[in-house]
Amino acid sequence: MLIDTKEKSVLPLKGAFNFRDMGGILTTDGRKVKKGILFRAAELSDLTEGDKAYLETIGIARIFDYRTHFEAENKPDPVIGQAVYERISVNPEEETAVYTSMKELYQTGLLQTFGDDALMKLYENSPVGNASYQRLMQLLKHPEKNLPLIHHCTGGRDRTGIGAMLILLTLGVSFENIMEDYLFSNVTLADYHDEIFTSLADFISEDELTAFKKMFLLQEKYLQASYDNILKHYRDFETYLEKEHQITPQVRAMIQNYCLENE
Repeated sequence: MLIDTKEKSVLPLKGAFNFRDMGGILTTDGRKVKKGILFRAAELSDLTEGDKAYLETIGIARIFDYRTHFEAENKPDPVIGQAVYERISVNPEEETAVYTSMKELYQTGLLQTFGDDALMKLYENSPVGNASYQRLMQLLKHPEKNLPLIHHCTGGRDRTGIGAMLILLTLGVSFENIMEDYLFSNVTLADYHDEIFTSLADFISEDELTAFKKMFLLQEKYLQASYDNILKHYRDFETYLEKEHQITPQVRAMIQNYCLENE
């Protein structure tokens, strides 16, 4: 996959960013993911009426939200046609406030504790024993009822990136292609990242900002930590699918036949 090809996967929406069609990615057996059935995105609360009308033409069946209750309450998802909305948080549902700015987060001291180790732990711990991803994979087991599907979080990069990895591995996409798709969020989220960095520049030092940028941008080691933890617990992805999600080789083949097409 080349970046110019990936840019074509970004949907022409005015009120959403990092909203991408996962179709077109090649699998190891020479097929490719069908377009128009699997979408990954950032938050959807600012979709315009035109955006929603466009998505209605696709016939979205499910919207699956990885965010916490407080995130979703602060920026609720809109109704899109007849799509069924479901939210199961990847992260623990903590009784804490939603911070509306990076300055607020910094003033609480939480930002200072959010570093490389925190992101590594998020990625490492999330794919095993997580109710959100278990539900996502249950939806994938019945593609005829649940696709087209949008799965999303706030930025569409970390929690959604792990979910995309699980879906694409199930479909037989190589980890190398999955990693390229994951890192493409650094391109699609460039303006979003710059807004965050600019908002921080007024109240942290230049050295602190440089360190934060280095940590915050998506890196191969983060998604690799998710994949490695699956192998640590289950030896291989096939065993993970069967033990963690009750997706047998037969069920996986059915999912692939529904979601893939010949090149």
